[in-house]
Amino acid sequence: MTYEELREAKELFGLSERAGLKEIKVRHRALVKRHHPDQNSDHDPEMIRDINAAYRILTEYCVNYRFCFSQEEFLEQNPEERLRRQFAQDPVWGGK
Repeated sequence: MTYEELREAKELFGLSERAGLKEIKVRHRALVKRHHPDQNSDHDPEMIRDINAAYRILTEYCVNYRFCFSQEEFLEQNPEERLRRQFAQDPVWGGK
């Protein structure tokens, strides 16, 4: 897989820079439903192949992704915890 293939798959699915596996699965289901020949009389069979290929690329990337368990990454993904830590001692926010 190349980055260009990953970027194209992300764009086909309409994903933002950060997306989870659950969101990818939901988008895949919606796209397949929208472009399925049983639902759409003027379907393009190539589109279903493109959607499924993009889904394979995205899920492969997610499955093989090495997760970072650092504190910085945790705080990036949990902004409420970052704010709690940043302002915990501030009297305005209830700190002492």
